[in-house]
Amino acid sequence: MPALRPERSIVILLLALVVVVTAVGGTFWLYRGQQAEIAWVNHTLRVENRLSMLLSRVLEAESSQRGYILTRQDDFLAPYQDFRIHWRSEWRALRAEVRDNGPQVEAVDTLGRMIGRRMDLLQTGIDRRRAGKSLPEQAFYPGLALTAQLRAHVAHMKAREEELLQRRSIEAGRLSIMVTAGLALSAAMVIILGLLALRTAQRRMTEALQSRQALSDAHDRLIMEVEEREAAQAQLRQVQKMESIGQLTGGIAHDFNNMLAIVIGSLDMARRRLGEGGDPRVIKGIDNATEGAQRAAQLTARLLAFSRQQPLDPQPTDVNKLVGGMSELLRRTIGEDVRVESVLAGGLWRASIDANQLESAILNLCVNARDAMPGGGRLTVETANAHLDDGYAAGHSDVTAGQYIMVSVTDTGTGMPAHVAERAFDPFFTTKGVGKGTGLGLSQVFGFVKQSRGHVKIYSEPDEGTVIKIYLPRHYGVETAPDHAAPMADSLPRAQGEEIILVVEDEDRVRHMSVDSLRELGYTVVQASDGEQALEMLAIQPRIDMLFTDIVMPGINGRQLADRASAQRPGLKVLYTTGYTRNAIVHNGMLDPGLALLAKPFTFDQLAKKVRQVLDGGPAE
Repeated sequence: MPALRPERSIVILLLALVVVVTAVGGTFWLYRGQQAEIAWVNHTLRVENRLSMLLSRVLEAESSQRGYILTRQDDFLAPYQDFRIHWRSEWRALRAEVRDNGPQVEAVDTLGRMIGRRMDLLQTGIDRRRAGKSLPEQAFYPGLALTAQLRAHVAHMKAREEELLQRRSIEAGRLSIMVTAGLALSAAMVIILGLLALRTAQRRMTEALQSRQALSDAHDRLIMEVEEREAAQAQLRQVQKMESIGQLTGGIAHDFNNMLAIVIGSLDMARRRLGEGGDPRVIKGIDNATEGAQRAAQLTARLLAFSRQQPLDPQPTDVNKLVGGMSELLRRTIGEDVRVESVLAGGLWRASIDANQLESAILNLCVNARDAMPGGGRLTVETANAHLDDGYAAGHSDVTAGQYIMVSVTDTGTGMPAHVAERAFDPFFTTKGVGKGTGLGLSQVFGFVKQSRGHVKIYSEPDEGTVIKIYLPRHYGVETAPDHAAPMADSLPRAQGEEIILVVEDEDRVRHMSVDSLRELGYTVVQASDGEQALEMLAIQPRIDMLFTDIVMPGINGRQLADRASAQRPGLKVLYTTGYTRNAIVHNGMLDPGLALLAKPFTFDQLAKKVRQVLDGGPAE
């Protein structure tokens, strides 16, 4: 008998295994049946949903048609046109869903015919309205009646589906109870087998715990990666938004600057020809108009700065010297209520930057800081060497790791909450009252710094003040220009002898204004309206001292004209003018080396000084 005990144990184990397999197999069979019933329940819900959506689209198309009939505006017809194109595909999808149900297939066919008739009635009304015919109230009755039939028909179909849903839900519930019982039985059998193989189960439990820990670690890593991706996507969306606005602002700059060039130049000429002995009222009117036009020009310049399409001329710049030289200007601009301090770092590197634009950026930051301190306070301008490492660059997609010169402007003003600080650099966004700002100051700073391959960061807390830090690229190599151009003499430079200038401008009024101004300065002027005509003038004119050409022109642009003209006449001086460069002489936001540019709109004084500078040996082609 003792020898039989191992055999009995094996038999019991085999029997238990057979019971477990049977229980599991039966439970699986019940589960498959339950899933099939659940699938039918979902199928019924889909049919009901398609019916509701189809009816809703019909009603939406009706509303679209009524909106058009009332307003005769084609915009109202978009929902109607969309449904007219797609309703048959939606109807076919519904018919495919009910293909197993004969009565419902017939009902769907009837529904399709009713929708077709309703769309024909809607189109008839639209055609009559487009033809200018009136629609009496009685014209809507057939359509309304048909809509009511549609509603009733859909309701009847949905009622059938509800009956199917109820029956299938009951059957699914019954199978669910049986599946639960089967699972309980299977669990009991599995527990018995588990007790017989406890040692193996313990080992597998340990392995499962280890796998769970590994899965948890992987989940944590996945969460971290998702958060990093979301942050990168948010930065990308912000960059795309700023780029879209930049393209919009840059697109209008050329024509707007041409118009301002005409206005400013004509007012300047009128004021000079009127002289000091003219009617004071006329002089005051001209001065007011000139001031308004110059403010408009400044607004356009700020838009171009934000859009990163202003031509920059970066030079090795001593930022400490620049900030120190601005001290008196800042004190006069900021006022006596705000104490201005400068903290200049020793051993500061030189920055590769457009000094004039940097001055404008610092002044904008200081003016914003002053406005944030209506009751007075302290404003600090600080410089320092800075290194933005790879870790910082990884968290800011628009930053390149490296060495920078940092300029910060700190105020003790009202500060900003986080949601305001996030939008501080958006164009036209301002928290100031009406008439107290354009909302372009910070956006101009943002565009200038980004175009200069720098970085800008804002730190602010409500009632604690604000710190704005701009990081400027460090200059490497030999200095090629002084930090600041020496101021020109107060006397207006004029022609020296018989100097001949060829003026090329496709905008007639701008060209006439430029020609009049240059003749007023004593120059002999030859003019052309495009590049082809300018080349003809060069061929017949024995001597041309300087080419003064617009850049953006149809056909041959200004840069192409200058290249061909210089090939014909080596040593020819070239002065470009434009309101929007479009990368003809500006690449990556920087003015090409050795070129002279006079940005539109320009004043009479600016034209006189720039022309003299180029003729006397300044930058030339």
